[in-house]
Amino acid sequence: MSKIISFSSDDKFCDGLDDLIVDSGYQNRSRFLRDAALHFAEVNQRGDLSEMKSDLILEGHLIIYYQHGIESKLLHIRHSSGLDVTVSTRGSLKHSHTCVDMMQAIGSAEAFRGVIAELKDTPSVDKVVFVSAPMREEGCC
Repeated sequence: MSKIISFSSDDKFCDGLDDLIVDSGYQNRSRFLRDAALHFAEVNQRGDLSEMKSDLILEGHLIIYYQHGIESKLLHIRHSSGLDVTVSTRGSLKHSHTCVDMMQAIGSAEAFRGVIAELKDTPSVDKVVFVSAPMREEGCC
């Protein structure tokens, strides 16, 4: 069941909202505003990875964009004790001439920060992104 939620804003915000929604890849306002509210709440409740308590256990995805030559480092991360990597996939982005590795993992905030710092300090790594999974008390899994 859906409920309608309304709010007021100034004209400048309203005028730019539809462009912001389209530029962000959304098809409608409701989905965009729902996702924006959830993201905002999560950041306010848990903070950014750099601000989280070291022993906080997180689950999420590490996405690593790189050039060939770091495969042994990625293998080491998959099998290290710092993070429990449950799924790992590798792909090639033909248009941007980039390799990408995605690791679904669980571990402490400190462990994620350590792996990210290690990867960012590695030649041939173009970009590292961490996307934390939303925390729920109940759900499908």
